Amino acid sequence: MRKNHTVQLMQISSSQLRQKYLDFFRSKNHAIIPSAPLVPENDASVLFNTAGMQPLVPYLLGEKHPMGTRLADVQKCVRTGDIDDVGDDTHHTFFEMLGNWSLGDYFKRGSIEMSWEFLTSLDWLGLDPKMISVTVFEGDANAPRDEESADIWVSLGVPRERIAYLPAEDNWWAAGPTGPCGPDTEIFYWVGEGEPQGNKGTHSKEWMEIWNNVFMQFNKKADGTLENLPAQNVDTGMGLERTLAVINGKKTTYDTDFFVNTLEHINRIVGENNYNERGARIIADHLRTAVHMIADGVKPSNTDRGYVLRRLIRRAIREAHKMGHEDACLAQVARDFIHIYQDVYESVKNNETVIIDEISREETQFQKTVKQWFKELEKLFNKFIINRTEVKNVWEQNPSHEHSDISWKDLYYIFETYWLPFEMSLEELRRISNERDIPIEEDRIKSEFDEAEKAHADLSRTASAGMFKGGLADHSDVTISLHTACHLMLAGLRKVLGEHVMQAGSNITPERLRFDFTHPEKMTPEQIKAVEDYVNGALKAHLTVTMTEEPKDNAKARGVLGAFWEKYPETVKVYKMVGDDGVTYSEELCGGPHVEESSKMGTFKIQKEEASSAGVRRIKAVLQ
Repeated sequence: MRKNHTVQLMQISSSQLRQKYLDFFRSKNHAIIPSAPLVPENDASVLFNTAGMQPLVPYLLGEKHPMGTRLADVQKCVRTGDIDDVGDDTHHTFFEMLGNWSLGDYFKRGSIEMSWEFLTSLDWLGLDPKMISVTVFEGDANAPRDEESADIWVSLGVPRERIAYLPAEDNWWAAGPTGPCGPDTEIFYWVGEGEPQGNKGTHSKEWMEIWNNVFMQFNKKADGTLENLPAQNVDTGMGLERTLAVINGKKTTYDTDFFVNTLEHINRIVGENNYNERGARIIADHLRTAVHMIADGVKPSNTDRGYVLRRLIRRAIREAHKMGHEDACLAQVARDFIHIYQDVYESVKNNETVIIDEISREETQFQKTVKQWFKELEKLFNKFIINRTEVKNVWEQNPSHEHSDISWKDLYYIFETYWLPFEMSLEELRRISNERDIPIEEDRIKSEFDEAEKAHADLSRTASAGMFKGGLADHSDVTISLHTACHLMLAGLRKVLGEHVMQAGSNITPERLRFDFTHPEKMTPEQIKAVEDYVNGALKAHLTVTMTEEPKDNAKARGVLGAFWEKYPETVKVYKMVGDDGVTYSEELCGGPHVEESSKMGTFKIQKEEASSAGVRRIKAVLQ
């Protein structure tokens, strides 16, 4: 029980909270839909799904959802923009977002009342209403103050002094420069000492956000003006980890059942005397994320999603090394998270061996990397000696000359290339300098390196955010055409190479499609030509594209092509492409959209075929 709280907090597990949430909204006539994979489908703007609403954007923009107008889910998410904050009390790279959705059904009152009931009713979470505060949109020149939401909160018993009116940067959501937008209301729980004080606007650090209700009320036109949407939608999100911590009265999210046993495990591995709390949290967080990334088809590489995964694993290795443990141990820790999630997500259960193999392989590769890293440092030091000799006279007159010492740029290049801790690099350089009795300017190198790393972190944060402003996918005509061509290409690959070929990932922009598929060897020029001919033949056949909705089990039983079956709801969309010659060129699970007239798409051309990762090939193609 928290200090001075009058209500005993519930003790609840993560599995129980997840299930309670779904059970509650099922009782409110919401269809429960499965989590989409971490890798977005038909959204090239981001590497991973970063919010619960992202996979549902087409439906929030008006497309009919096969499961109806009331939905609820638990969505897996990854955000790396705050990676440097991981290890504090609340930040994670992977998290689960509990969400409920109204697609033109209930609006502000229905959403707020259900949120309040779930949080405070003794039948559900039973949180003390006195410990809750909320925020609403304060209004500006573009949109009015959201008094409607404030009045609803008051009618439920929230005192006016617990309601903070905040600006658009805090309480306004927009899909982009134009399109759906509207105010939101956020729910906070008191985590400070003693009795609650003020609200989020007056005591921001003592109130922890647990729920966000977004009201898509307006359409923003190109001239900047707002008009009411014909169908108003609701998008809500509750962070599972944060809410779990609040309910159980825990100080941090790392004190929940997601992490406590794993942190104890890490303590045993490295030894209590070497254990560092923040370092252990980073290891646990990053391996949890790695488990889910690999389960959803991501493999370590030097580009895109694979690079993010490799970076996380190597950061975890770095932290273990800092605590004096240089032997392979990450696979042991990863098994903890496989155990936690195997009954929640089929992708984790079905890919246990793959997960362990990929993490173990990265640890082995790391040992080889370390050896190469030593060679690069030796080369750097030799370059430093040569440079110092060549500019000896200049250096004597100006010791701060850029060639007078180890270049931080060279050192940073090594850091970026091998992703090894700067402290280890500096320590090794110090050893070499002592052996050769040649001093280096450690303070200057470290200062300039820190500045470079901060700049890199800022760039990574921006890149991670990408173009995503609420999850709006690109639905331009050219992108839709490439998406249609992508389905035809997969059918062609299976016809030419064999039915072992399955999709392993895709990224479609207006400029090109990029498609990863399972295949053990490089395609021959003849095979590439055959796939091109298949697609172009289909395009010339004046395809008729039809969409039907049917039970998932029926579609699977009759052989409809699809990957990640577990991500789809019980009722699925099946897109079928039939030419005027009567040939079915493609039939596949998909969320859409597709072209209506294939003969206008142009000519399909494969520009490049290359390896993506072990057993996975990558094609880049265009429509000309």
